[in-house]
Amino acid sequence: MATAEKTLKINGMTCAACANRIEKGLSKIEGVEKANVNFALESSTILYDPEQTNVEDFKARIEKIGYSVIEDKVEFDISGMTCAACATKIEKRINKMDGVSNAAVNFALETLTVHYDGSQTSSAEMIANVKKMGYELIPKTDDNDKMDHKEQEIKKQTQKFIFSAILTLPLLWTMVAHFEFTSFIYLPGFLMNPWVQLALATPVQFIVGAQFYKGAYNSLRNKSANMDVLVALGTSAAYFYSLFLTFEWMNAGSTGEPELYFEASAVIITLILLGKLFEVRAKGKTSQAIQKLLGLQAKTARVLKDGIEQEIPIEEVVTGDIILVKPGEKIPVDGEIVSGQSAIDESMITGESIPVDKVPGNPVIGATINKNGSLQIEATKVGRDSALSQIVKVVEEAQGSKADIQRLADRISGVFVPIVVGIAIVTFFVWYFVVTPGDFRSSLIPTISILVIACPCALGLATPTSIMAGSGRAAEMGMLFKGGEHLENTRSIDTVVLDKTGTVTKGEPALTDVSIAEGFVEREVLEWVASAENQSEHPLAQAIVTGVKEKGIDLIEPTSFNALPGYGIEAEVAGRHILAGTRKLMRSQAVVIGNIELAMKKMENEGKTAMLIAVDGKLAGIVAVADTVKETSKKAIERMTALGLDVILLTGDNQQTAEAIGQQVGLSHVIAEVLPEQKSDEIKKLQAQGKKVAMVGDGINDAPALALADIGMAIGTGTEVAIEAADITLMRGDLNSVADAIIMSRKTMRNIKQNLFFAFFYNTIGIPIAALGLLAPWVAGAAMAFSSVSVVLNALRLQRVKL
Repeated sequence: MATAEKTLKINGMTCAACANRIEKGLSKIEGVEKANVNFALESSTILYDPEQTNVEDFKARIEKIGYSVIEDKVEFDISGMTCAACATKIEKRINKMDGVSNAAVNFALETLTVHYDGSQTSSAEMIANVKKMGYELIPKTDDNDKMDHKEQEIKKQTQKFIFSAILTLPLLWTMVAHFEFTSFIYLPGFLMNPWVQLALATPVQFIVGAQFYKGAYNSLRNKSANMDVLVALGTSAAYFYSLFLTFEWMNAGSTGEPELYFEASAVIITLILLGKLFEVRAKGKTSQAIQKLLGLQAKTARVLKDGIEQEIPIEEVVTGDIILVKPGEKIPVDGEIVSGQSAIDESMITGESIPVDKVPGNPVIGATINKNGSLQIEATKVGRDSALSQIVKVVEEAQGSKADIQRLADRISGVFVPIVVGIAIVTFFVWYFVVTPGDFRSSLIPTISILVIACPCALGLATPTSIMAGSGRAAEMGMLFKGGEHLENTRSIDTVVLDKTGTVTKGEPALTDVSIAEGFVEREVLEWVASAENQSEHPLAQAIVTGVKEKGIDLIEPTSFNALPGYGIEAEVAGRHILAGTRKLMRSQAVVIGNIELAMKKMENEGKTAMLIAVDGKLAGIVAVADTVKETSKKAIERMTALGLDVILLTGDNQQTAEAIGQQVGLSHVIAEVLPEQKSDEIKKLQAQGKKVAMVGDGINDAPALALADIGMAIGTGTEVAIEAADITLMRGDLNSVADAIIMSRKTMRNIKQNLFFAFFYNTIGIPIAALGLLAPWVAGAAMAFSSVSVVLNALRLQRVKL
């Protein structure tokens, strides 16, 4: 077993027992050889097999036990990487530094994220360390700077390509017109002159191709090999052999036309440059999700200060400012309505297309659109604390994280180049000594082709581009995956556990049934009981009041009111004596219930809370209140079942209510009367049966179960609490998002596998063909460039997914 060692600083230990608990927890992780926790130093030293586990597993286990790892975090853009081998090399170098707990390079985003102990190392040391390797780390500031940096790089590469293409086209002309079947193409004689070809090929080889030589030198200096090594070796072999033949031709009296390969080296460099250009442009599209999110934000805010209206940049808004928002304008920051009412279009944040009615006291989210009313809003969250900033942060972290399947690709990329060089050398000698004995020219061609076609760029791009595109598209549809590993693991879920309140149901009681006794008018009874209940603060009373108001019934002020805890209420309304409450209340007031009891029991069997109403000592009817099922829940559960998922309802409500709700949404598997702290035990039981469990809850009360489940999904409004509590945050508050998240995960993993197939296909098929001498070097260069582009274009299909 290959053994690595990592030391982590731990926060929260209060005694030696804490240290023992952490030590035992870490020792149980597969791949951990030994874990030693030092209470005095507040640190843990872990010996482990990096093939089986990693630092992220240690951090997750420590956090589950109830403690945390102390570390700083820094992010860099990386300049100078040319292939996945570069990314692997930088990652290994930084991970070996003292104090670094985890360093991850995203080749597609060209970024480095480092978690480290600031007392042992610094970002300056990381920059210096990577600079020795021939790369540059640029500390991240804001995304605009990054985009400027990217655009400058694209502009520079475009200029290089144009220069290279102008010099290469005449050489390509000589190559195309050289075949028998293309002999009809006119070819100026001077282009066949070796000196002319040398003059055209040399700037391409050493000016345009300087980046490959520089990259190869830095790579070999660091005792590794990357794509640049392959390109430099392949093109140099063609160029210098042609140069040798040119001098040989000159010494022979400049007669005849030698068979040169200047066009091969120039065309290869030009095609690789073109492929890189396409790749960079396409990679920019995979990260457009973040730019779209940032673009949603308003640039200015109209703030009311000392009674004067001022328009200021959004960066200058502070908590407590009163902001004026007119119809059709974007809401600048998160806040609470203090005056006015309107419908708010929250689709850009939640993915929900129907505008939401808002009144004073309701929260609003920055970047959403005020549709039809003027509002005054008090700013509650600004800058990085806003919901939009939290969403951007989650998407960035997901796009920069690694799925387990990517680690396999990284390990292959790390050893791929040396193996290819070995194959190329063996191929040369086989051709030189066996196939075409003594023929240096014939032996060189397949060797160059192998070196060129075997570049591992596509392999390095296969996973991160799909994760970027998939997580970005998911965010646009209101699903925030906190990391690539969650995007990967969600596909394997076979059991979905749903919390009831606020997840399957609306989470607030509503008036559902009204049954009026003979001799009474429904409208009058509802007016009296709602007017009485309006004096109560009880949630059920407020549900009755809201339901009656929605029927267009106006309320009147009662002349007296008395709350009777455990029984109900008593009031005088419009000269009538009103009672509303339980059976006990009616019996205590000598009110005869009679046959209406049957209707009451029926409502209770349906999971509703029924209240009896008496007017002037006579039973007037029943009103029933219940936490009603969301309109979308039944259809969403049908979708989950169609995906082959076992769906379970988990609730603290009584069995009767739970079964009634389950019946409404088509669920037969119901677990009821479970306390919040016992929900995690139910998750454990399911996992013990070998099930892969997703827990869906509100992200606060269900936090222990969300953390323990294989995938935790917080269904809510995207607040930071929900985002922190779960692996996935479902912004819409709609259970359809659960099915959407699973479908998006499956589509993304299918896309990754397609990409890996493309990458391996080009190499596994291309290398043998090249070794057999059936692949011209320029064709190999084109195929290599196309492999990277095809992988990125395939990943971009995820941005068009519709659910």
